[in-house]
Amino acid sequence: MTGTRPADGPVHGTWEPEPASRWEDAFLSGNGHHGALVYGDPNADRVVVTHHTLVRPDGDDEYRRPPLLAAALPALQDRLLAGETAAAEDFTDGRPLRWVRPFHPAFRLRLNRPPGDARAAYRRCVDFTTGETTATHSTWTSRVFVSRADDVIVQRVTAPHLTLDLSLDPRLPGAPAGLAVGQGAVLTPEGALLSLRVRYPGSDLAYTGVTLVAVTGGATRLVPPGVLVEDATEVLLLTRVRRHTGELDVVAEGRALRDLPDAASYDGLLGRHLALHRTAYDRVTLDLGADPAERALPGSALLERPGGAALLERLFAAGRYHLLSASGLFPPRLTGLWTGDWNTAWSGAFTTNANLNLQTASAAAAALPEVTEAHAALVHHQLPDWRDNARAIFGTRGVVAPSHTDGESGHTYHFSREYPLHLWTAGADWLLKPLVDHDETRGARDPRTAAALAEAALFYEDFLTRTDGDGQVVVVPSYSPENRPANASWGSVDAAMDLSAARHALLTAADHHPEHADRWRALADRLPPHRINSDGALAEWARPGLEDSYDHRHLSHLYGVWPLDEINPYDTPRLAEAARRALELRGTENDSAHGHLHHALVAARLRDAGRVAHALGRVLDGDYFHPSLMSAHYPHRDVYNADAAHTLPAVLIEMLVQSTPGRLVLLPALPASCPRGELRGVRTRFGAELDLTWTPDGTARALLRPGRTVRVELRTSSGAEPLDLVAGEDRAVSVTSTSAAAR
Repeated sequence: MTGTRPADGPVHGTWEPEPASRWEDAFLSGNGHHGALVYGDPNADRVVVTHHTLVRPDGDDEYRRPPLLAAALPALQDRLLAGETAAAEDFTDGRPLRWVRPFHPAFRLRLNRPPGDARAAYRRCVDFTTGETTATHSTWTSRVFVSRADDVIVQRVTAPHLTLDLSLDPRLPGAPAGLAVGQGAVLTPEGALLSLRVRYPGSDLAYTGVTLVAVTGGATRLVPPGVLVEDATEVLLLTRVRRHTGELDVVAEGRALRDLPDAASYDGLLGRHLALHRTAYDRVTLDLGADPAERALPGSALLERPGGAALLERLFAAGRYHLLSASGLFPPRLTGLWTGDWNTAWSGAFTTNANLNLQTASAAAAALPEVTEAHAALVHHQLPDWRDNARAIFGTRGVVAPSHTDGESGHTYHFSREYPLHLWTAGADWLLKPLVDHDETRGARDPRTAAALAEAALFYEDFLTRTDGDGQVVVVPSYSPENRPANASWGSVDAAMDLSAARHALLTAADHHPEHADRWRALADRLPPHRINSDGALAEWARPGLEDSYDHRHLSHLYGVWPLDEINPYDTPRLAEAARRALELRGTENDSAHGHLHHALVAARLRDAGRVAHALGRVLDGDYFHPSLMSAHYPHRDVYNADAAHTLPAVLIEMLVQSTPGRLVLLPALPASCPRGELRGVRTRFGAELDLTWTPDGTARALLRPGRTVRVELRTSSGAEPLDLVAGEDRAVSVTSTSAAAR
C-alpha cells in the first residue's frame, strides 16, 4: 500500500477502491498556500483548486473596524460591579452581526476523456510522505501534488493514446451571482496555456488561475473554453492562482511556470518538493502495533472499525499530514485549506477562541515548526489591528485579538448580544502561547514573540484598574467563550479563562522582560484566585454569586489546565481535582467535534485515561470522518471541518507524553485500548527529542536526545524523581507500573 514504511509498520497514507463522488470525499494535497481536492475519476476527473488568500469581499468595509466604545467602558464597569447582570447587553455601537469575509474555492480543473473499460480495477490513494494523490484505472494513471518548493499544483496524466478535454471551470456550488468571469486558451510550443479570471461583484479585487499544459505526443487544439488533447502519452499540468487588483499578466504567469526548475519533469518537481515535505512529515511517527490486515484496509472500511488501533494510527498520520499541508501562508482555517463550496460554514474563518488553537495544538510536540511559523505569520501580520481593538474598545495600550478573522483583518467586528466576542480579552494570550512553546522547544527566543508578549502585558496594565473590597483587581467586563452564567447575561465579571490568561500573559511577559518584571508580576499577584463552586467544580466565573451553565461545548474555564500549566495534579492538586469535577459535569451541548477533543486534551493533563478514551470514542464512534480522513464538525459527517482531523494527533501525544520547561510526564493517560506502541521523534519543551515504547506488561522505555543540559522532574505513575540531561548525550529511562528508574 502506498505510503507504508516499513513494510510491517503503520500506514502513511490511505486509499479507496472508488473515485470520490463528492468534494468532501476528495483526497487532499496542499502546501499552505495552494490546496487541491482530487476526485480521481478516470473519465471525468475534477481537481478543485483553493488558495488561502481567497476570501470574498462584500463592500461592507465601514463595519470592518472595531466599535468605538472606550468612552462608555467605565460606566459599563460600574454597572456590572454594582450587580447589573445584563448591563453588557447594550454595550455596542448598534451594528448588526457581521461575519468575517468568507473563504471560497477558486475553480475546478476538469479533465474529461472517453469512457474506458468499466471492468478494470480502480484504486485511488494519497501518500502522506510525499503529498501525492494517485488514481489508477487500467492503463490510465493520474498523479497530483502541491509543491512546497515551487508553490504550484502539479498533475501528470498518462495513458496510451490519451485523449483529454481540459478546461478551468468556475461553476462551483454557492458561487454568487454577478461574478465577472473571463476565460482564455492559447496554444504554446509545449501544449497550451489556460487562464480563468474571476472579478468579484462590486469590487476591484479579482483572482486569476493559470494552467500550463505540456503534452507529450499526439495533437492539441483549441476547443473553447479549453483545449482538446488527442493521442498523447502524457499530459503535465502546472497550476497557480493569484489574487490581485487590476489585470494580471497571464503571459508572464505562464512564463514563470515554464521557467520553474524541472518544469518539464514531474519527477524533478516532485523531488524538489520532497526535500521540504517529506523531511517535515517524517519527523514523528506513531505505531500502536495494529493488525496488519486492518492496516491494509481502505480508509472507509477502517472507519467502520472505530475500536481498532489501525484507525488511530492512520488518523494520527493523516492529521499530521493535513495539518502540515494546510499551513504555510497562514495556519489552517476551520476547513483547513480546502473547500468545494462558496457557502463555507462560519465563513471558513480562523476562529481563535478554540478551533485554531486546538487544530495547531500538536505543532511543537509533533515537530511541525512549519505550522507554528504559519501561525506566527498570522499573528504578527495582524498586531496593528489588535492595537486598534485595544484602543477602540477598551481605551488601552497593548493588544486585544479578535475571536474570528478572515486572515486579512485582525479587527474585532464579529459580535452580537448572544456572542459579545468584543468583550473577550484572553485571545492574545492564547494565540501567543504556541509561539512561546515553540521557543521553549527549540531553545531560542524569537524577539517578535517577546515584543508581542510585552504588548499583551501593557493591555492588562491599563485594563486591570478596578478592584474589589480585598484590593484584588477585577476583570470587568469579562466573557467566557461562548457560554453565559446560568443566572446572568453573557458579559460578566472574572471569567476563569480571563483570569488565567491575564495571569499567564503578565508572568510570561515578565519572564521575557526583566526590566518590567517586578511591576507585571505584582499585578498578576493581585488577580483573584479561581473559585471552587458548591458542586466541588472549578467555577467558570470566579465572581461569587455567578452560577455555572454546564451543558456547553466549550471548555473555556479549563484554560488553566490546557493549554496552560497553571493547574495540574502535581503543583495544584486541589484545583486539579476541582477541574476534574468540572470536566465530569460538563455536557456536550451539540456534539461539536472540537468540544469532545478539547475534553480529551484537558482529561489527559489531569491524568484521566478513562475520560480521554471516552472523549475519543465519542468522535471515533460518531461518524465524524470522511473517507478522505478529513473530518466534520458534527456527527454523521455534517459540515466539513478540520477540527477533529487536526486535533487528534495532539490528543494522542498528550496521553503519552507531556512536557514543560521543567517537567517530563510519561504515559499520563494511556487508554486500555492502546496496550502497546511506539511514539518516535516528539519534541519536549526542555529541548530534548524523545522516543517512547510501551508494552502490555506495564513497562515502558523512553530514549531522550537532549539538545541542552537541564534538570527536569520526571513524573510517572510511580511518582516523581529528578532527571539530569546533558546536551548531546542520549539518556534512556525505564518505567514500570510501580517504579520509575533512570539509568
